[in-house]
Amino acid sequence: MRALTANRLIDGEVVFWTDGRWVERFAEAQLFADDEAGEAAEAHAKTEVTTVVEPYLIDLIDAEGIWAPLSYRERIRALGPPNHHDHGKQAEGGAVVEALLNAHGAARSTGRVNLIKRK
Repeated sequence: MRALTANRLIDGEVVFWTDGRWVERFAEAQLFADDEAGEAAEAHAKTEVTTVVEPYLIDLIDAEGIWAPLSYRERIRALGPPNHHDHGKQAEGGAVVEALLNAHGAARSTGRVNLIKRK
């Protein structure tokens, strides 16, 4: 399972792709079970150069019955600043935030690795 993420150009906010638009919450992200659909969404998102910066697919794992980013880096991006649990998106709480906080896995997202290798 994968999700598409990027940073919004105007303010740097971490955003996630869902049904042709960008949303700020990981809980609202569209999940891609097959690579073709995810790669097609990524290709389309890369044409939105005035909206986001460097969209890429991230790998997900099942965490307490909810999908969460495999990479620790991507979990931090989805939650907001890690300096305190009352800051960022994690302050909202809920099942998705709990799953993100308790997810395990330190692998790098293949999408991010491919992005780095390209440069």
